[in-house]
Amino acid sequence: MNAMVFNIQKFSLNDGPGIRTVVFLKGCPMRCPWCSNPESQLMRPQLEWSASACTGCKRCLMACPDLGDPGAQHIDVARADASSERVRQAVRACPARALSIAGRLRSAAEVCEICLKDDVFYQQSGGGVTLSGGEPLMWPEFCIELMNLLHSHSVDTCIETTACAAPKVFDEVAKRADHLLIDMKHGDSDRHRAATGEGLSRIWSNTIRAHEYARDVLVRTPVIPGFNDSVADARLMGRRLRRAGADRVQLLPYHSFGESKYASLGRSYDMRGQANLHEEDLAALIEAYREEGIEAFV
Repeated sequence: MNAMVFNIQKFSLNDGPGIRTVVFLKGCPMRCPWCSNPESQLMRPQLEWSASACTGCKRCLMACPDLGDPGAQHIDVARADASSERVRQAVRACPARALSIAGRLRSAAEVCEICLKDDVFYQQSGGGVTLSGGEPLMWPEFCIELMNLLHSHSVDTCIETTACAAPKVFDEVAKRADHLLIDMKHGDSDRHRAATGEGLSRIWSNTIRAHEYARDVLVRTPVIPGFNDSVADARLMGRRLRRAGADRVQLLPYHSFGESKYASLGRSYDMRGQANLHEEDLAALIEAYREEGIEAFV
């Protein structure tokens, strides 16, 4: 089985227990304005442009003159079809390597082979491989095959998911993971839909079932200023998590580290200028969760 992979990150310490390799898959049903991996949202390859590397030589425009506006120094990456040979020629024509393509089809066997190169680190640290994205459940057959291959080599597996998937798909994939990291953004379905484009119905039902059959489930909530950073928001989420069978949540303070990626894709960043949050900013939320019977930590 193949999937569109845009990154394989080694030696990660924040995506499950121990030292892990994180396999990032393209495609996501949500469009969160704070997304730190905007290149993960579409299931197809995308052209990226590096402002710091570009010398303005215009060689990419010679390959794709129809993708440049008058006076442009480089092709318009937002209009480029990264799967076309012309655009790939433009990438190859850039002497500064300012153009690159995010995403390529890889087989489960190929990805497994890459991951197994670090097996010694998994065994020594209690780590393994985490499937992330985007939303890895948009590639269920690939995830199942890759996890089966990894388990055949005694490698621990983890999935980082929004849980926004059909129940059958969620169950078939999630049951094969040793750990589940469920990204939960808000306790109110209308506010969740307004921000992400998706409501909570499937997310909550999948999360409830996950706590019934999965061995290790951790809900993680990105704390976003003006969206879910109030004590009332924390209390609502805490009550819903408790009803779902959860007893803990990890809070992820908002950061703007992915802002430069939007420019590389020819997109604007809706949260430009928003200050980052830090652990000390979440003290009141942690206390609110505690009062609702949920252990919250950063």
